[in-house]
Amino acid sequence: MRGLLLKNRTMKNTGMNFRHLYYFWVVAKEGGITQAATRLGLAIQTISTQLAQLEQTIGKSLFMQQGRKLVLTEAGRLALGYADQIFLLGEQMQEALGEADSTRTRLTVGISDSLPKLTAFRLLESTMHLPNPVRLVCYEDQFDALLAELALHKLDVVLTDRPVRPGSTLRVFSHMVFESATIVVGLPALAARYVDGFPECLDGAPFLLPTRNNALRGRIDEWFDLHLVRPDVVGEFEDNALLNTFGRRGAGLFFAPAALQADIEAQFGAVLVGQVPEVREQVFAISNERKIKHPAVEAILSSVHEGVSAAP
Repeated sequence: MRGLLLKNRTMKNTGMNFRHLYYFWVVAKEGGITQAATRLGLAIQTISTQLAQLEQTIGKSLFMQQGRKLVLTEAGRLALGYADQIFLLGEQMQEALGEADSTRTRLTVGISDSLPKLTAFRLLESTMHLPNPVRLVCYEDQFDALLAELALHKLDVVLTDRPVRPGSTLRVFSHMVFESATIVVGLPALAARYVDGFPECLDGAPFLLPTRNNALRGRIDEWFDLHLVRPDVVGEFEDNALLNTFGRRGAGLFFAPAALQADIEAQFGAVLVGQVPEVREQVFAISNERKIKHPAVEAILSSVHEGVSAAP
């Protein structure tokens, strides 16, 4: 406790002025003092003076002159990382407070770019039918970037195709919410060529596959090896939506969740080539809590357990 009090006293004695820090942040974002002054509606001298006061307070130069441009020093880049977190969180706080009187419950979801969008939709669809209306705010990004946002409490939950790696320093927790066998599908003209003798007939067939950093790809490769199938890999995609778009154009066969077979046919015109029960797609909800408490996320979990999110 004594150490904590000393630390707090030290922070108070630094004289850090958050208005000065905000001006620094705007200068860094706008790329110069003149642009920042225009954005803030202040005199250039005002911005310049307060930036100098901030540098004097912290004892570090945050910018250096490079020709006619201002560029961040190493200390400036470090400070900008913290300022990003401070002011972006501040903007989100203002937005959240503005919605405090709204009748809708806000659910901010991070969706991994490797997760099939139909799967994400089916999981989130259940939140549209709750007694208390939900306002969904969805962000798509790579797995690690979303975990960082979750750790900073910018997201309520992350939906992804893999659990958090053991030994992660982030205090987040994985909950498996959905699991489905997979199927191989393709446009009718292409699929008709590979129905007989499945799966051995797939040797040399054109395939659209996830990239190797996708959790499902390793299971697919093992299944190909097990059946001595060597596909003709036409394309590899990190973004599942782009993979499905190529599949819709008939560029190759692709894997899809068996639970969404009807949706796949309706949306992409892709029909069944064969069942692949050995390759299972998993979906995880990752949260900051061991027990998920957000009512909308609990509705997602309930819908899965009751079979709402799975087609026959």
